Amino acid sequence: MRKNLLTFLFLVLCPWLVAQQTLSNDAVIKLVKAGLSDDLIVTTIHASPGNYDTSANGLIALKTAGASDKVIAAIVEKAAGGGTASTPAAAAEPGNALPAGMDDVGVYYKGKNGIWQSIMPEVVNFKTGGVFKSLASMGVVKGDINGHLQGARSKLELTYPVVLAIYLPEGVAVTEYQLLRLRSNTDSREFRSVTGGVLHVSGGATRDLIEFHAEKLAPRVYRITLDASMGKGEFGILPPGAIGSSNLGSSGKMYSISIIE
Repeated sequence: MRKNLLTFLFLVLCPWLVAQQTLSNDAVIKLVKAGLSDDLIVTTIHASPGNYDTSANGLIALKTAGASDKVIAAIVEKAAGGGTASTPAAAAEPGNALPAGMDDVGVYYKGKNGIWQSIMPEVVNFKTGGVFKSLASMGVVKGDINGHLQGARSKLELTYPVVLAIYLPEGVAVTEYQLLRLRSNTDSREFRSVTGGVLHVSGGATRDLIEFHAEKLAPRVYRITLDASMGKGEFGILPPGAIGSSNLGSSGKMYSISIIE
């Protein structure tokens, strides 16, 4: 009985205790090796300031240490937000109300109940010719890259009309995001994208790009409506900076959806 009580108190207080210090890859690995659940670790990551290594080597080290894709995705998402604890929406935009359900930078979809719901990002790897390479050798000069996500389908299935929203980081324009059609294989999804600026874009780099119209809902919040003319299939939103610096190596994140009808 005493042991069960101590375990319960540890699980309840762990996020609060860890939140008092800045988390790192090593700290997360310690939580993983301690046997904590994925949900508890993800909650701790979101609740705590962090300084993470999201390079290819950093992500591989996390995976090798036993971290799940869910935990790694939470780290990538947190690092993309600047590595600090989430700022409440009201503090981030004083005097400006955000749509119900939005509380942090990211991509959302509008549920059947009319409430915006967060889309969890997936880890995406960039490759050329099936071989993982560093940013310097993956075709930046040509302006195109090949992205690879695990699994033939997204876990999030939606039906038309699909209404999405992007809550932008400070200083980022919605036009820096890319809407892409993903091509499904037996156990993966792939796409071709653009990097290096428009002056370096090659003919094939825009193969999977889809033009979209963004409507402003609130400061730094834009709505995108997808209609049935796009057809069924796999789609993803690639945020800017996914491969924009050399320390990210060949890994980044993407918000994916599966439109079933």
